[in-house]
Amino acid sequence: MQKKLNIALLAMCCAPVCAQTHTDSIGQHSRLEVEAACTFAESQLGQNADMPQGVTMVNSNKNVFASEVSYRFAPTHLRYRAYNPMYNEVYINGVLMNNAETGQFRYPTIGGIGVQGLNFDSSLPFEDFGYGMTAMGGSNNYNFRAADMKRGQHIEWTGANRNYTMGGAYSYASGLNENGWAFAGTLSYRWAKQGYVDGTPLRSLSYYLSVQKVLNDNHSLAFATWGSPSKRAQYGASTDEAFQLADDRQYNPYWGYYNDKKRNSRVVREFAPTALLTWDWNINEKTRLSTSLQGQYAWYRCTRLNYNGENPYADSWLKMPSSIYNVWNPSDPANTADAKARWEKACTEWAADKSNRQLDWERMYWFNEQVATQGTDAMYWLEARHNDNLNVSIASTLDKRLTNKSSLRAGFNLATNKGMHYQTINSLLGATQMHNVNTYAIAHYPAASDKVQYDLNNRDVVLGKGDRMGYDYNILMNKAKVWGAYIEDFGPLHYSLSARMGYQSMQRDGKMRNGMAADNSFGKSRTKDFFDGGLKLGSSLDMGCGHTLIFGMGYEQRAPQAAAVFASPEVNNDIAVNLKNEKVFSTEVGYMYNGSWLHANINGYYSYVKDASDWQSFYMDNTNELVYNSITGLKKKYYGLEAGLKFDICKTLDMKLVGTISEAQTTDNALSRYMFACHGTYNDDVLLSKDMHEAGTPLTAASLGVNYHQRGWTVGVDCNYYDRIYLDYSTYNRLQRIANGESMEQAKGKGGFMLNCSIGRSARVMRGLLNINLSITNLTNNRNICTGGYESNYDVRQPNTDASGASLYNFAKNPRKFYAFGTSGMLNITYSF
Repeated sequence: MQKKLNIALLAMCCAPVCAQTHTDSIGQHSRLEVEAACTFAESQLGQNADMPQGVTMVNSNKNVFASEVSYRFAPTHLRYRAYNPMYNEVYINGVLMNNAETGQFRYPTIGGIGVQGLNFDSSLPFEDFGYGMTAMGGSNNYNFRAADMKRGQHIEWTGANRNYTMGGAYSYASGLNENGWAFAGTLSYRWAKQGYVDGTPLRSLSYYLSVQKVLNDNHSLAFATWGSPSKRAQYGASTDEAFQLADDRQYNPYWGYYNDKKRNSRVVREFAPTALLTWDWNINEKTRLSTSLQGQYAWYRCTRLNYNGENPYADSWLKMPSSIYNVWNPSDPANTADAKARWEKACTEWAADKSNRQLDWERMYWFNEQVATQGTDAMYWLEARHNDNLNVSIASTLDKRLTNKSSLRAGFNLATNKGMHYQTINSLLGATQMHNVNTYAIAHYPAASDKVQYDLNNRDVVLGKGDRMGYDYNILMNKAKVWGAYIEDFGPLHYSLSARMGYQSMQRDGKMRNGMAADNSFGKSRTKDFFDGGLKLGSSLDMGCGHTLIFGMGYEQRAPQAAAVFASPEVNNDIAVNLKNEKVFSTEVGYMYNGSWLHANINGYYSYVKDASDWQSFYMDNTNELVYNSITGLKKKYYGLEAGLKFDICKTLDMKLVGTISEAQTTDNALSRYMFACHGTYNDDVLLSKDMHEAGTPLTAASLGVNYHQRGWTVGVDCNYYDRIYLDYSTYNRLQRIANGESMEQAKGKGGFMLNCSIGRSARVMRGLLNINLSITNLTNNRNICTGGYESNYDVRQPNTDASGASLYNFAKNPRKFYAFGTSGMLNITYSF
């Protein structure tokens, strides 16, 4: 044992220790691990967001760190190298499937399709990739061909206390029969009356069906279709004050009791049926052409509560006890004996009963019934924000083997996308009418003014359930890309050179004539065109005896995401100013050792992004105003070290150690053009974004795990550590004229340790294989680890004071946060035959 430990240390220091190289379990993960990684963030929303947080998935069968990062650190939503998920590209049968507008891939759309979802290839940023130039955050390609699915049947049952409590699945794959046909399919269902967080029920059905016909030795056709219609309730961030008073780190302000049942105000309905036809042509022994045609129509709807009166959320700042008594400054003149008594009473009431700190649906219904008798508009209503899209794309890849040591790949990808964004009335909550008017503007303009009309083509229209209100527009996109790659083994050197060129066009098509932009909101905007491209070199030098040196470098220009191209798309056709292609430089060096009982890697990376753009919409907490903020000229840097080690202590026991320490921050100030929805005019300012960090992901993480496996038994224990978790910073409060020279540190969340364990048993039963696995996450029930959140946006020029002018609620001290789940478990039973 001492000898093995000495050799392990020498190998980590690049000593010339010889060992036989082989491939073992690195990079192999169960469907349970993949699904858990994809769905941990499924119900968590950011500030005023309608879409859940993105997920980044990478994998490797050589790099120990990359093989673990997306799975082991899933409970805290760690993103690979802190990159935005748009830098991680996902293909299915060679077709790029990332959302055309946001650039992110929605993993839940394939997360429930069972064992068929495990059939994919993953490439790290500077590794070879068969379907394009590898993305900065890695690229994955899922193979949905029926003939490539593992033959057999698979039955599965899962019980858990996470986002869902019960699930089941059945999968079938025929394999390729003697007539050249292959069939594969999956049907699964997940359900929760209530998820881990209060008020979060879930229902999700998933299906996958594929058929393939091998026509002859050279040609085959494969068809696949899949989808996952689902309905789930969300949970939102809140303040530490609310968490402490509720005595619950998973306090969810989005629900309340109605008719003695829990009712959530944020409910998502989602369905993205997709069809894919693939033609494979083996031109000759050295040349293969693969072409795929894909079509998808996606529905996404998220409800939210709106109001024209008192804020109904129990954790709004005016309803918190600290708005009565300044707990941050005991010497505040407002801290009178009467204020303290009222504060103590408010704390007691808030904590006494769960219904006191949740939405009061019956109160909202009562108010609406009163205004209905007066013939006026609803004071409270549920609106639904829709983000639908129709996408058609075609991709073709040519793979040519030039010699025994070199090959050439080339291809193209064409896509057209129609994004449909609109808002509807979901429920009037007992009211009888609602007009399509701008409730934010009514306080600033006469009721008869054109400015308050959301649609001048249909003035003062009375709305009912299902009617469109507020905004209605389409984003029209066309995309084209060509790429090529040359791969060669030159002695001990393996290298690849890849390049791409692309074109994108974007246009807004407004369906309402907004009163704030009467001549610039209805109809089509001008078309915004972008040309982009890039080059990348990836290489590895085999030094023998399992030692490998890695080097990569790339430069590319990326067109801005369509979600950031328009300055205020819910109002007008204006295109953001100072909009440019992103310039991205990235490089990486690394060392890797793969031996018979030891695998290790250490990598250093650096990436620089210039001229990035962003778009946000948010509410001002203390003035109840909606703001659109277009940000351009962002400069960001990402750098760090990542390391992994897998050490086989003996045949039945191995140890894994992985970790990363990284930095991801903005290096300079940016430009901001923002608009208050109640005024409709732009304000230009400098955003003091310098030294702000990427949020919602730990920048430091480490894990030590031990796994025992013998005679069908597996037992695993891992201890994970997370630190340097930043919250999304307020872009409004860091505008130069708002900050007024004051420096504001970015809010951070608390890290900590998390202990996880699992035990599994596999055995041959009759003619099949039975697997039983129990995994427990956060065994020590550490609920103090922050997984993300955001600072409040508020107008510092309108201080929150009492009648004497004394300052009360402190927004800067009360950012909204998410915390990691406490102890949760999942029991999974599968039978394959």
